[in-house]
Amino acid sequence: MRRVLRAALVVVVLSALVVGSVVGLLWAFQRRLVYLPDDGPVPAAADAVPGGRDVALTTADGLTLGAWSVPGRSADAPVVLVANGNGGHRGLRAPLARALSEAGLGVLLFDYRGYGGNPGSPSEEGLALDVRAARDWLVGEAGVAPERLVYYGESLGCGVVTALAVEHPPAGLVLRSPFTDLAAVGSHHYPVLPVRLLLRDRFPVAEQVARVRVPTTVVLGDADTIVPPEQSRRVAAAAARLHRLVEVPGADHNDAVLLDGEQLVDAVVELAGPAAGE
Repeated sequence: MRRVLRAALVVVVLSALVVGSVVGLLWAFQRRLVYLPDDGPVPAAADAVPGGRDVALTTADGLTLGAWSVPGRSADAPVVLVANGNGGHRGLRAPLARALSEAGLGVLLFDYRGYGGNPGSPSEEGLALDVRAARDWLVGEAGVAPERLVYYGESLGCGVVTALAVEHPPAGLVLRSPFTDLAAVGSHHYPVLPVRLLLRDRFPVAEQVARVRVPTTVVLGDADTIVPPEQSRRVAAAAARLHRLVEVPGADHNDAVLLDGEQLVDAVVELAGPAAGE
């Protein structure tokens, strides 16, 4: 009997050690699972988007970030500040910038710290500093009036721009494939892990969008396998001033139709028009 108990105790201890090791590794390396930067190379702005130019952003903690500025059709055209998702670099969003530019809008594409050859390591706090630097450049150096600014967030970028919108409200907000918060989408993919207890970064999109009192459009793909469509619908339901909910039939998270498809681009242009007083 003692041998059985001793063997059972060994199994329990070993299991605890294994679980503890897994949890410890997840705690230490979780940001490598959340943030998937691509170092590049990133092409020159003019090679990627007609009329684009390369600019540099300076963050409050002293980092220099690469960005592309694309002018609008007129001096008073609305300008779209784009916050990328968690993968790749700004070059992958060039089709979106071209489509918005062709519609007459100005665009600023930038890369977060650790992306596109930028210095630093990404985190929720760091990305907040990065998007503030992007807005500061637009309002300061580019002379864009705040009432002409539209924030656009892609997936993880929805958390970045909703936090910015709470602090600095834009004329309008577009959220593409938003999750309710990072833990919710993490728990969806890793249901056996205590994701909410482990995560350092929160990105509470639904909580923050309820505090943003500007016209807000939510775009989702109803076949999204990365961010459950129901989470995006919950974000729309939580919005203080929901302008439109656009559901793209059959679209998965990374499909081209959710990068620069007609329904997506039309949703941004339609929101930007009233925002600019057109």
